[in-house]
Amino acid sequence: MTDPIADMLTRIRNAQAVKQLEVLIPYSRVKFALGEILQQEGYVKKITKTNQGARQLVKIILSYNESGEPVIKSLRRISKPGKRVYRRREKLPWVLQGMGMAVMSTSRGLMTAKKARKAGLGGELLCEIW
Repeated sequence: MTDPIADMLTRIRNAQAVKQLEVLIPYSRVKFALGEILQQEGYVKKITKTNQGARQLVKIILSYNESGEPVIKSLRRISKPGKRVYRRREKLPWVLQGMGMAVMSTSRGLMTAKKARKAGLGGELLCEIW
């Protein structure tokens, strides 16, 4: 697998398309940190690290509204292995004029673009979610 973050976003997108309540993803620290950001921002209900035999997995409980529609409308990978996208703090994006969020990899770890802007940090723009 050349792009594990894109794989994670695709698994979430596919699980929501068929209205699954949870999705299992192979564990990595970056994927777990991204899942924690999604949980903090209210896009998913819960994220846990589980073991299935010798494999470690990230279990994400997806969130839906009262009418059964997924809370996450769109997941888009920005920086890819073939084309990395970096932004300085002055050029951080506003996703849907603040209604969505961008996730960045900074020198202080993964964080939303809003938090990076407050901290005065730039970094690699991983994905946009709304």
